Amino acid sequence: MSRVGKAPIHIPEGAEVKIDRSVVTVKGPKGELSVSVNPEMILDLEGNTLTVKRPSESKTHRSMHGLTRTLIANCVQGVTAGFEKKLEIVGVGYRGEMKAKGILLNLGFSHPILFMPPAGIELSVGKDNVIAVRGINKELVGEIAAKIRALRKPEPYKGKGVRYV
Repeated sequence: MSRVGKAPIHIPEGAEVKIDRSVVTVKGPKGELSVSVNPEMILDLEGNTLTVKRPSESKTHRSMHGLTRTLIANCVQGVTAGFEKKLEIVGVGYRGEMKAKGILLNLGFSHPILFMPPAGIELSVGKDNVIAVRGINKELVGEIAAKIRALRKPEPYKGKGVRYV
């Protein structure tokens, strides 16, 4: 039995879960997320706990069991607490500053780079050139942080570039 899959998902106060066949919609104080799951998975919502069960011990059901539970748990955590990744800009003359809707990055190229976040992502630049990427969708937060890091990966000798904190 999957250890991840059999753990129940606690739904905190203020969050609401709605199950419609293979689509699970979670509403919370920070927003609303929905995830489509395998329709063969059995979802039991009792009070403020949600459990995911698999119908059989086949390989596909075993592989989908933990994944389904984790995707739903990430939605619940995203709409209640949110997700954040921090990136650090290291290097002489390397810096980031907030502009109207995005961030302007000086990363040692001949031109500054204006990075515009998609809808649902909030960027902020703190002191010491630390960029915070915040949002309710864990996958999107990680993807945007990876795109910012890819603009200038840390080089192996001095460590100059954009790296995760």
